[in-house]
Amino acid sequence: MHEVTTKPLSLARLKTLILEDSKLKLSVEVIQKIQECRAYLDQKIATTSDPIYGINTGFGALCDVRIHSENLTKLQENLVRSHACGTGDLVPKSIIKLMLLLKIKALSYGHSGVQLETVNRLVSFYNNDILPVIYTQGSLGASGDLAPLAHLALPLIGEGKVWFKGQQTATAEVLRHFDWTPITLQSKEGLALLNGTQFMTAYGVHCLLKSFKLSYMSDLIGALSLDAYHGRIEPFDPLVQLVRPQNGQIKTAARILSFLEDSDLMKQPKKHVQDPYSFRCMPQVHGATKDTLAFVKNTFITEINAVTDNPNIFSKDDKIISGGNFHGQSLAFGFDFLKISMAELGNISERRTYQLISGLRGLPSFLVEKSGLNSGLMIPQYTAASIVSSNKQLATPASIDSIVSSNGQEDHVSMGANAAIQAYQILENVERILAIELLSASQALFFRTQKTAPFLEAFVSSFRTGISKVTQDRVLHNDIINAVQFIQNLELENDVLFD
Repeated sequence: MHEVTTKPLSLARLKTLILEDSKLKLSVEVIQKIQECRAYLDQKIATTSDPIYGINTGFGALCDVRIHSENLTKLQENLVRSHACGTGDLVPKSIIKLMLLLKIKALSYGHSGVQLETVNRLVSFYNNDILPVIYTQGSLGASGDLAPLAHLALPLIGEGKVWFKGQQTATAEVLRHFDWTPITLQSKEGLALLNGTQFMTAYGVHCLLKSFKLSYMSDLIGALSLDAYHGRIEPFDPLVQLVRPQNGQIKTAARILSFLEDSDLMKQPKKHVQDPYSFRCMPQVHGATKDTLAFVKNTFITEINAVTDNPNIFSKDDKIISGGNFHGQSLAFGFDFLKISMAELGNISERRTYQLISGLRGLPSFLVEKSGLNSGLMIPQYTAASIVSSNKQLATPASIDSIVSSNGQEDHVSMGANAAIQAYQILENVERILAIELLSASQALFFRTQKTAPFLEAFVSSFRTGISKVTQDRVLHNDIINAVQFIQNLELENDVLFD
């Protein structure tokens, strides 16, 4: 059981919550904050005739339209219904569950004016794996992730569809199953639910966790390729790194040295003086990605532990302030930096694959006997090259774009949600590129008489239980799929991932 408090959530803690499928409960502190904020808002509405954005006014370009008190519930329900206009692909269920968790966290600080009953229902959805059906398209990454969060909120009022027991089911049917009644939204609640960055941040958490794993795997598979290619160890010497002390570079070189410790193959005399950049410059290239990940992690961890709806309610200061905490510019930048840095790991990986199949350093062309009769691993490199090119297109920054919406009221948006979807796809692609490199490096080792390092030998041995040596042409799609699944099934400890 995980108790929701106002203490910050870390990326490591989020990983644990996901793996353990922990249930949630609100702490006493959080319950008190939510109730105090709601009581203050009710008292404020009862004693003031002043317009308060989104509470007794319309939304966006309709912010100057006053709403009578008897229509405040209708106003909030209409907001949820009208904004539930997402389209495109279905958001993966794992990310929807993160959205629920992060929305609960954002509401827990007591600056949003929601009812305790509303937050408790979100907790019940989370704990019972009742996941609102959400679509990938519809958010501009400003004014919050409006369309996706509207679909997240729709089941609260008994409408829309949810995933339940693996099936898309009408919300009304699931509510009857649990003997729950729909929530009657009070003033401000629809806005609190729809304003926020939980679509972007949920994708951000998923992408960061995957990125740290793929960063580690890039070092591991790159070390294997270096040894299989009969590469040199000198570029990884600590002395080289310390005269250019970039943190990621130092960490990458040290990690690759540890992977290659006691390699008989690495100890063999080398006829060549230098290796191509894709091998020699792994500390510099992989390291730059690590440094970027550190920056992006800080951005997203700050965001998931923040209040991102609007207006913000400060009961102790007797203020309700309409601001812009829902604007996703920092997240859009973060996603774009993440996209570029992770795409480069795929880019350099494909170059190592190309070198391995090129018939150099005593390796046969395309890593197969009787090449010509057999194409061997020729075409997996084509596949990797195609994916790398796709990543270059996806990595084009989304944050440099904007478009006017809401009749000019919302005249600058972040496009962070588009960047989130692109980052998700890039990471899927990088995983496949690394799988192809792993397939190639493992095949190359069959042609070496000396053994690689004990750590790498154990890694390759595990990999080969599902993928045998390519001795003649076969359908390599299956090998690539198995290699991807092998990478996906590897569980890494937090100290390995985030060190």
